[in-house]
Amino acid sequence: MGFLARRSGRGPLPALVLAMTALVISINFGATAYAGVVTTGSVLKTAKAAIAQQSGVQVSIRTSTTDQIIADVGTTSGAETIIEGKADLAVRVTPTEGYISGNFSGLTKIFGLSSAEAKRVGADWMSWKAGTSEYSGLKSGLTISGITALLPKTKGTKLSTDSTNGTELYVLKWSTAATSSKPKLSITLTISATGPALPVEQTETTSGGTEETTTLSMWGEPVLVRAPPVGSTIASSRIKG
Repeated sequence: MGFLARRSGRGPLPALVLAMTALVISINFGATAYAGVVTTGSVLKTAKAAIAQQSGVQVSIRTSTTDQIIADVGTTSGAETIIEGKADLAVRVTPTEGYISGNFSGLTKIFGLSSAEAKRVGADWMSWKAGTSEYSGLKSGLTISGITALLPKTKGTKLSTDSTNGTELYVLKWSTAATSSKPKLSITLTISATGPALPVEQTETTSGGTEETTTLSMWGEPVLVRAPPVGSTIASSRIKG
């Protein structure tokens, strides 16, 4: 566990050793260790606060197959491209509307439209106004507040440290139980231990060995998303109606 001293059965460490350990942690691992003790809870609390202060981030998700997602996530706007085999889908969210567009497979397989609905959309953009539940769903996944969903619960999460290319990292590991729709997952999340405590990479591995890696970069970069041309958008009421 690196900086976490474990002395099972040996009693408490001498006060001087504890003081020196706290000093080393404070020097090496920054603000999260301000109180001299780094815990899973303190890392998660600091990471959540650091994420909330960011104006943008780029998120790249790749799997063991050819599937991938690339998203630019801002405070009130966001855009992403999703590719699953031959299916592709593009999503845009502005402060006033949400939009989706894609090929036939993307609209049906990824977004869940019926064949008839996908044909009505065609090559255009299907749109929802702010205030609708569909818009809220798109926005929650493409704005900074949604990034905190990557953070685990404190209970059941193990904390350690690592160093990659001279960068100090907190390493969080946990697992999720299998459900009727999802396999058991072993998850590892790295968070910067120097400067703002921001997520760097998350890896999810199934019991079958399938792996999905989420990389977060370009923290703090502003995200500007433009609405599609009015002539190429179709209100969802015309598609679902």
